[in-house]
Amino acid sequence: MTAESKIQDLHRMVQVAQQGGGEERIAQHHAKGKMTARERIDALLDEGSFQELDMFVTHRSTGFGIEARKPLSDSVVTGYGTIDGRLVYLFAQDATVFGGSLGEVHAEKICKVMDLAMKTGAPFIGLTESGGARIQEGVVSLAGYGDIFLRNTMASGVIPQISVIMGPAAGGAVYSPAITDFVLMVKETSHMFITGPDVIRAVTHEDVTFEELGGAMTHNATSGVAHFAAENEQDAMRLVRQLLSYLPANNVEDPPFVPTTDDPMRMDESLNSIIPESATQPYDMKEIVNSVVDQGSFFEVHEHFAPNLIVGFARLNGRVVGIVANQPAVLAGVLDIDASDKGARFVRFCDCFNIPIVTLVDVPGFMPGVAQEHNGIIRHGAKLIYAYCAASVPKVTVIVRKAYGGAYIVMNSKNMGGDINYAWPTAEIAVMGPEAAVNIIFRKEIEAAADPAAERERLVSQYRNELANPYVAAARGYVDAVIEPRETRPRLINALEMLQNKRVTLPAKKHGNMPM
Repeated sequence: MTAESKIQDLHRMVQVAQQGGGEERIAQHHAKGKMTARERIDALLDEGSFQELDMFVTHRSTGFGIEARKPLSDSVVTGYGTIDGRLVYLFAQDATVFGGSLGEVHAEKICKVMDLAMKTGAPFIGLTESGGARIQEGVVSLAGYGDIFLRNTMASGVIPQISVIMGPAAGGAVYSPAITDFVLMVKETSHMFITGPDVIRAVTHEDVTFEELGGAMTHNATSGVAHFAAENEQDAMRLVRQLLSYLPANNVEDPPFVPTTDDPMRMDESLNSIIPESATQPYDMKEIVNSVVDQGSFFEVHEHFAPNLIVGFARLNGRVVGIVANQPAVLAGVLDIDASDKGARFVRFCDCFNIPIVTLVDVPGFMPGVAQEHNGIIRHGAKLIYAYCAASVPKVTVIVRKAYGGAYIVMNSKNMGGDINYAWPTAEIAVMGPEAAVNIIFRKEIEAAADPAAERERLVSQYRNELANPYVAAARGYVDAVIEPRETRPRLINALEMLQNKRVTLPAKKHGNMPM
C-alpha cells in the first residue's frame, strides 16, 4: 500500500469518526434543536483551533449486544483548543453514540484531557449529554465515574472547571458537574436528575415532568445546582466564553486585565440620593453595582437562585473583582439558608483564583422562622462566615445602609478580616434595628408615656442618631472611612490598587473543616 493510499484511508477513518452514530441519528438529534458534539465544540472554540485526541479509540465490551458496534471515538469527543486565544481543554459527550453513556474508554478519554489540563494549567470544560453509566459494561463504567470524580476534586481550586448541560444528565453523570465550579443549562432541552420521573412515580407516587424535576430553571431558581440558564445552545456557548473572560487560567495567574475607557475617578452624583428616606423602603442594589464598576462589566452569577443576595464578576479600572451584595429589593436583603450557601460558594471561588472581593452591605439580619432554624440556618450561615474569614485575597466592604446584628459581622466586617471597610453616611450599624432595640430597652418607659407612639418615635430617633450610625463604628476603627456615596468608585479602585500586593501567612494545616 502506497503512502498516498494510506493517507486516503486516514481521511476515510476521520470521516467515519466524525459521523458519530450515523446520519440518521444525527438527523434525529438536529430535529430536537440540538447540535452534535463536534458542532458544539466548533461553536465554543476559536475557529479552527480544535485539536482532537483519541479519535480512533473504540470500546472494549465483548457482550450484551454492543460487541459488534464499535464506533470510532466511542461516545465522547475530547481535545483542546482556544477561546479568545487562551488554551482550554474540553470534552463533548456524543448522544448519537450509545446515548452518550459512559463506559471504560469514554472515561479514559475524559481523564486524559483532565490530566493534561492540570499539567498545563488551563481551564477544563465539559459539554455533557449522557444517560449515565453504560449498563453493558457493568462495574467498569462505575469505576470510570470514580476516576473522573477524583480528578474533578484534585483540580478544584487549581484550574477553573465549567460544565455545560446540553441534554439529559442522569445518575452518575450529574455528580461530575456538581463538583465543578460553574454549571450552565439550556432551557427546555437540558435536564439533570439522579432518578427520572418514571422511577419517582413508581417509588413515591409523585407525578412530575422532566422539566419540573430537573429542567434549567428548576436547577437555576430552586435547587441552586446550576448557575446560568441559556436560551439555546448558541447562547450557552456565548455564556461560557463570557464567563472565561473573567477567570484566570489557573490558581497562580491573575485574572485577565481588560483596558477600559471608563474614568477611574468617575463619580456618580445619583448615588448621593439613591438610598430612600425610609429605612424600610426597598431599592435595587444592582443600580449601585452597575454605577461603581466599569461600565457594562457586571456579569451576574446565580441570578435566579436566592436573589436576596447578588454575586457576580465585574471590573474596576480593568481589573476583575468578585461582587457580593445584599439585595434590598428582595426579602429586604436578608440572609437566609440559600443566600448563605450562594455567597459562601462564590467567595470561596474568588479566593481560589486570586479575584479580590468587593462587598456591598444592606442587610437587616438573618431570616427568622421555624423552617429556617430547623433546616440549619446556623450551619449554613456559618459557611459564609468561614468563607470570608478564610479568604486571603483583597477584601473591601462598603456599608450603604443597614448592617444589623450577626449579619453585619458576617458580611466581611473589619473583625472578620476585611482589609478596607467604608460606610456611607446613610449606614446604620447596630446590634438590631432602632425600632426593635427601643422596644426592648425602653418598653416600660414607652408604656408609661402620655403619648406612647410619640415617645417611641423620639427614642428611635435618639437611638439612630447616637448608636446606629457609621461614626460610632468609625470611632472604633471598625470602619476605615465614612465616604460620600458618589465617590465609591474611585475609593474602591484606590483601595484595590493599594492591596494588590497583599500577602497573608496562614497557619500550617492540611485543610480546615468547613461547616457543610
